[in-house]
Amino acid sequence: QVQVVESGGGTVHPGGSLRLTCVVSGEKVNSYNMAWHRQAPGKQREFVANIYRDATTTYLESVKGRFTVSRDSGRNTLSLQMDDLKPEDTAVYYCGFPGLGPDYWGQGTQVNVSS
Repeated sequence: QVQVVESGGGTVHPGGSLRLTCVVSGEKVNSYNMAWHRQAPGKQREFVANIYRDATTTYLESVKGRFTVSRDSGRNTLSLQMDDLKPEDTAVYYCGFPGLGPDYWGQGTQVNVSS
């Protein structure tokens, strides 16, 4: 049984930084592609960042240059370093394995960016 648990969310001012971490058990983080998604109030869930098995990364256009996704195979964790945060980054952020079903996603961590 796979467990995915996100942490690291919080409230920051515009221009601030947060680092989200996703701890995975029951599956290796380097076995499949992994991703961060987010859902803002009243909006559909959207892709934020992806890291493929070969460590190639892709990003939502609006976060390129500000967010960095990384993987630690030894700790079996996925991280999302978020810098220069903007109010439009406010959302619940989810970590998971795309394409493997809802059981392969965590419950999310809330990020609020406001002045």
